[in-house]
Amino acid sequence: MQMSYDKGYRGVGMEGRVAAWYAKNTLCDIAEFQALADRLTKDLPADARILEVAPGPGYLAIELAKHGQYRITGLDISKTFVEIATENARRASLKIDFRQGNASAMPFRKDTFDFIVCRAAFKNFSQPVAAMNEMYRVLRPGGRALIIDLRKDASMNDIDTYIEDARLGWTNSLIYKLTFRYMLIPRAYSKQQFGDMAARSQFGTAEIEASGIGLEVTLVK
Repeated sequence: MQMSYDKGYRGVGMEGRVAAWYAKNTLCDIAEFQALADRLTKDLPADARILEVAPGPGYLAIELAKHGQYRITGLDISKTFVEIATENARRASLKIDFRQGNASAMPFRKDTFDFIVCRAAFKNFSQPVAAMNEMYRVLRPGGRALIIDLRKDASMNDIDTYIEDARLGWTNSLIYKLTFRYMLIPRAYSKQQFGDMAARSQFGTAEIEASGIGLEVTLVK
């Protein structure tokens, strides 16, 4: 009997004050977003269509937009995050199409995007294999998707170091540590589980590499 990866909830959609708190604290990671955007855009054509799944406050999408004439879309289940991200892009004088929607039922035509990125959110999706299949559907042939997320076997010592390096302050650091221990790690996947989900999806396979406290899962159509 195959293990089901579906979860008994419709994803974690942060709204209201919780989303605003997350957006404020995640801004501390702006150097990480900048470095990731530098890395991701090295091999992308100048006119690439990019989809970020679960962009939250939109920081990565904004950094990606600064690197070229990309056509960038963000899809998030949270209405508040769509509003925050849209405002952040407006303040940066960048045109990014942030929309509200579910990763397992994307409101896009097939063969639309050249590249998809999903950072720190995949573990929260209620139907992860269906989300992978949607990524496959909306990617153009030869397109690539990258999932970056927490490793199931990341140690609390490594996570504590990661949080301390972020310099969030005592109160927020404590909240983050509790969130990692009791919410994020229980939802996270192992390398083997990601490989199994990819095998069940239309992608059929994935390249998976460990990176810090997380994994990077590359899927090619």
